[in-house]
Amino acid sequence: MKYTFEKHIEQNENGAFIDIPFNVWEICRREGDVPAKVKVGETIFVCNLEPKEGGYYNIPIQSEIMAKLSFDTEYKVSFRIMKTSVEDSPYSSSNPIRKIDSVECILQPHDGLCGQACVAMLAGITLEETINIMHCSEWQATIAKIIGALNYFGLEHSEEIVYTCGKTDEVVLPKCAVILEKMGRFSHYLVTFDGKFYDPNLGVMEQYDLSKMKGYLEVLV
Repeated sequence: MKYTFEKHIEQNENGAFIDIPFNVWEICRREGDVPAKVKVGETIFVCNLEPKEGGYYNIPIQSEIMAKLSFDTEYKVSFRIMKTSVEDSPYSSSNPIRKIDSVECILQPHDGLCGQACVAMLAGITLEETINIMHCSEWQATIAKIIGALNYFGLEHSEEIVYTCGKTDEVVLPKCAVILEKMGRFSHYLVTFDGKFYDPNLGVMEQYDLSKMKGYLEVLV
């Protein structure tokens, strides 16, 4: 997976860095030493992400790399760690569980099952079936597990999570996507399809406040 966002380069006593605006452990399921291939603007380099606390990391910018960049510019930043593995599955991209031509909203019976509900909506199966296949219960459906489930069901998606970080200018959502929304310590997930929004908490919505959106993963339909 490639993770993308926009940021300025910052500086502290240890040198230049870019603050990653999401929890790397929660999204990527990686902790400790995290080697990454990074692209800042048109400059590409390899580094180990620098841990802060609670699963958050910085991208360190070495002096020879910084010589090609500027503190005054907001860059499009992307990095790639590894691709999500796929368990043995009866489905594939050429034989998906279904063609997504509509979405039926599934409400979660209680908090902590929004990610599983989103997968159930996209796959067209029940929430209980999805929980059993994803092997995760309340508050355990990270975006990495959602991606793994989409892969299992043969539902193709972008290789890039687009992080908008609350920005609303020039954000154009694709026809179908899983939206990541910041909600307290956890992420909340909902589905957008054909201009409507399917929230496991609130039901079907005609409009959505993009300032609440942390980012989105396009699901190809």
